[in-house]
Amino acid sequence: MQKPRPLASLIGLATALLLTTQAPLVRAQGADGLVLEAREAQRKKDRVRLVALRDAAQATRHPLASWVDYWELGSRLNTAQQDELEAFYARWPGSYVEDRLRNDWLLELGKRRDWANFSRDFPRFRMNDDRQVTCYALLTAHLDGQQVRDAALPAWLAQRDLDDGCALMAATLYEAKVFTKDDVWRRIRQAAEGNKPAAARSAAALVSPQLAAAVAEAFAQPAKPLGRKAVVMTHDTAEVTAVALARMAADDPDNATALLRARWARLLPQAPAGWAWSQVGRSHAQKLQADAVTAYAEAFAQREQKPHASDSQWTDDTLAWAVRSALRFPAAERWAIVARAIDEMSAEEQADAGWQYWKGRALRETAPQGPRGDEQRREAETVLQAIASPLHFYGQLATEDLGRSLALPPAPAPLTAQERAAARANPGLQRALQLIGLGLRSEGVREWNFTLRGMADRELLAAAQWACEREVWDRCINTSDRTRNEIDLEQRYPMPLRRHVVEQAGSIGLDPAYVYGLIRQESRFIMDARSHVGASGLMQIMPATARWTAKKIGLDYSADMINDRDTNLRLGTAYLKLALDDFGGSQAMAAAAYNAGPGRPRRWREGATVEAAAWAENIPFSETRDYVKKVLGNATVYSALITGKPPALKPRLGGPIGPRSPITNDRDLP
Repeated sequence: MQKPRPLASLIGLATALLLTTQAPLVRAQGADGLVLEAREAQRKKDRVRLVALRDAAQATRHPLASWVDYWELGSRLNTAQQDELEAFYARWPGSYVEDRLRNDWLLELGKRRDWANFSRDFPRFRMNDDRQVTCYALLTAHLDGQQVRDAALPAWLAQRDLDDGCALMAATLYEAKVFTKDDVWRRIRQAAEGNKPAAARSAAALVSPQLAAAVAEAFAQPAKPLGRKAVVMTHDTAEVTAVALARMAADDPDNATALLRARWARLLPQAPAGWAWSQVGRSHAQKLQADAVTAYAEAFAQREQKPHASDSQWTDDTLAWAVRSALRFPAAERWAIVARAIDEMSAEEQADAGWQYWKGRALRETAPQGPRGDEQRREAETVLQAIASPLHFYGQLATEDLGRSLALPPAPAPLTAQERAAARANPGLQRALQLIGLGLRSEGVREWNFTLRGMADRELLAAAQWACEREVWDRCINTSDRTRNEIDLEQRYPMPLRRHVVEQAGSIGLDPAYVYGLIRQESRFIMDARSHVGASGLMQIMPATARWTAKKIGLDYSADMINDRDTNLRLGTAYLKLALDDFGGSQAMAAAAYNAGPGRPRRWREGATVEAAAWAENIPFSETRDYVKKVLGNATVYSALITGKPPALKPRLGGPIGPRSPITNDRDLP
């Protein structure tokens, strides 16, 4: 009688049989087909097939064998052991997948509470960009007796979604009295601002189930705690009331204002009252309402006696909306609010070029007339000079405000043959381009970005040049954007299809620099790009918009034409021109319409009439706000490259933006 085979032997036999029976398929598809098949097996969780493909990739020394190995081991990470991970690290030392799998494994070790192996592996983690891993690491440091509060509190406050690592760290540190009740309330207020009820409940539960229930009610039914007549104003009651006011203000700032004026501004201590007013102001500001400035003035007034108390800290986002509200409405205290709000932002946020620009403007506007204001005006000039640059929106504005012409940086010295060869010989860059060529763009981009770590300017320029020559334009642009001292504008602002773009734009009276500025932001010139909402092609057109525009310009069109390069360009430029005409030539509003639909900028222009830069900064959607500034900044550079004339942003921004006269308006514009 034959002895039963060991389980490992049976698995090996099954793998060999599977590989043998399906070998013709692998051969027919070629070596790259093996990788694509492995990716599909990973998606389908076909572990047996993955083992076979992993072995085949390693046997043939496929350049992407490390990825197949990563998919295979990653598919069973919940049952893996440390020695298997060590063997994987040894097979692919220094590679992206080695560090990527270490990231995944550290998360798994954290879930297992295997702190011994976690502590051994974490120091080797090179990317170190996973917040949950960071929280686990801080927890292990605390368990090892180290002082972690200064690093742990920002990590917890920055947690966007609930995860095991940061929740466990917070619970442990609160129990150990490293985190305080004031820290918990700070986290709850942040969650209230972002409408994150689960995060707020989780934080409150660190204190007590009763507090968690009260906070949950303040989120779900804010009118309940605000309507109670008999209130004993403890610290917790005051904070819960302020949270309820903040959540009410998010939907109905007028009602929250009425309740504050009628009762709660009198009963609440200054710190929670000031924060509640700030949330009323924030909601008004996001709705572009003039009452925002009044509410923020009330909020700041409440804080005069304790402006730096730990329980009165506001988030950078709340302070940012204070600045925006003041820019939009010409209240007497406008520039004072701008300056104060920026000064109270975190050091990292204050360093943003946008806030530095508006700080410089505030210093100028509030400087006393005559010699008494000279020092403040010199300070304003210093602030603006520090951010002046021809390569981004606020840098361009600052340069022009200083009365100087924008000058593009000189081209760097040509790359040498050795520099080019070194980039092409880099295994990480080779793998990245091969992955992108296979359609595995996400994997390729991650491999590429990992490989760029630590590169100097010349190495980055060589890597970017290789991507440019391969027409992988997003890697070309993004890689060149990383250089600090040597700026290659042909890489950063490439002009693929130049003849087509210039001819198409010129045929309908559209500025080709504006078109290029928009495409650079929309798709990075990826011809087959597709967004998560369904926009397609070079100019990222939505299917319904493509159909409407085709009908408008008389183009015989079918849905399968949307990714055709020339058709996509024709439809995109035609729609952009229609939007530009509809908004009276305002490139800022037309870009906003292209990104968010025309109905929104029509609403956003109502109310006060403001300078175009302030209008762009007040766009309620962060994506569209960033988009408009980048499109216009891009277009300014492209204009100089195309025409050879000095770039200028302000003529492109145009005059003030406000309510339009009820003349022509293409309400059908989708």
